[in-house]
Amino acid sequence: MALDVRVARIGSRALALLLDVLTQLLLAMALAMLVGIVLAALPMRVVDAALSNAFGTVALVAVLVGYPVLFERFNHGRTPGKMAVGLRVVSADGAPVGVRQSLTRALVGVAVEWPGLVLPLLSWVAGVTVMLTDKHGRRLGDLVAGTMVVHTRSATIWRPVPTSVPALVGWAYTLDLSRLDDGLALAARQYLARVHQLAEPARDRLARGLWAEMAAVITPPPPPGLPATVYLAAVLGERHRRARLRLARGRAVTAALWPELLPGPATPPADPASAAPSPAAAPPPAGEPSSFVRPAVPGESPAAVPAQAGPPTLRPATLPDNRR
Repeated sequence: MALDVRVARIGSRALALLLDVLTQLLLAMALAMLVGIVLAALPMRVVDAALSNAFGTVALVAVLVGYPVLFERFNHGRTPGKMAVGLRVVSADGAPVGVRQSLTRALVGVAVEWPGLVLPLLSWVAGVTVMLTDKHGRRLGDLVAGTMVVHTRSATIWRPVPTSVPALVGWAYTLDLSRLDDGLALAARQYLARVHQLAEPARDRLARGLWAEMAAVITPPPPPGLPATVYLAAVLGERHRRARLRLARGRAVTAALWPELLPGPATPPADPASAAPSPAAAPPPAGEPSSFVRPAVPGESPAAVPAQAGPPTLRPATLPDNRR
């Protein structure tokens, strides 16, 4: 049976493996501390080298084998590394992975594919060669267990929803959209945004269903001979045009009635140094004559202080000469 899935290749799987290795190292450190605490709590006559080796072997098996088996069994085929990258282990037929398959994958990985256990260099070369040559990107453990790793996140290309259909502009201009609710319009918009991801016959069936619901609440009926997807795009484009027109009218009314509510052009703030009045030009204090002069500030240039004005000179009025 052909499966419509996106298989994981060596790049994404290597990244997931790196994250899992880091997680396993942290888990191994935690288990080592736990084993040390347990051995320290036991009586000295009970603890010997054999018991320490047994605890170490159990911890190693739990990290290398129990870690992937438990996560793949109880987390839908995803270890923490695979979950972060967006990968999942499934059976070769697409069914969920079983415990036997997860255990087989882990044992083959530890005994054959991991370096330092059995023929380290040869195991690496064989594992990479198998992954590069297999059409599904499977490693040795996948081939033995009958599994494969797939992407759970599909690669999509964003495509804008069409805002108008030139062939239906005249018809769309006469539409009565008062009964078209937001839920149906949103469903049609989501369909148009993802129509390239859908396959036939589901794509056509969904388009005809959405158009049947929309045609029941709008008038007049469209001209015949076009697909349902085109009708949906024309209706949504006209609805979007009317919404933009309403926003423009509302902004015009607001500008006419309350212009202070609209954001104006940004003006740079005035420089405080240039905006502040000069101390020399400040008005004289109350009760002082107009000839009051600001005292000089220590360290200020004498030229900055205006000269002391003398008292006002009173010119005597010319009196008539009565001595004649």
